[in-house]
Amino acid sequence: MVQLRKKVFVKEVITADQLGQPCAPISRVAALAVVRNPLAGTYTEDLSELFEIGALLGEELASEAIEQLDGEPASYGKAAIVGVNGDLEQGGAVIHPKLGAPMRAAAGGGEAVIPSNAKLGAPGCAIDLPLGHKDNPWSFDHFDTMTLNIPDAPKPDEIVLCLAYADGGRPIPRCGKGPIKT
Repeated sequence: MVQLRKKVFVKEVITADQLGQPCAPISRVAALAVVRNPLAGTYTEDLSELFEIGALLGEELASEAIEQLDGEPASYGKAAIVGVNGDLEQGGAVIHPKLGAPMRAAAGGGEAVIPSNAKLGAPGCAIDLPLGHKDNPWSFDHFDTMTLNIPDAPKPDEIVLCLAYADGGRPIPRCGKGPIKT
């Protein structure tokens, strides 16, 4: 059973690059869920209880995030911050085995691997959630990052589950469209 303490949504609408050069608006939305870590303070080979957290929250968070996008989802990513009484593998268990399917379904597809990140952290720590194109893993224009945190989470016995979508790539990308052959 998932014990959800709260959900947080972060929406960014980017209208210029870091130097102030205007660009077509790009919206990025992250959905974060703070849940109790049922395996905090324990070592076990069986992480299936955590797999289910990703499955149960994935569909709800993904649809709520996409509803807030201004356009169609073009890229996605996921991350987890595990409180200090947990272990890094517990974060991986929440975001890997069963979170991807509901994220892809909500985005209307998703041929590419969903970029991810996990870490241990104290309340308020930030995580860099990587974004990549949902169908083209070689779209350099869509390699991006959202830096996320919640001031009071994760507590030592919690996990912060994060997922995000964007309706575009970086503002004014200039790195190319794919592998450069030399």
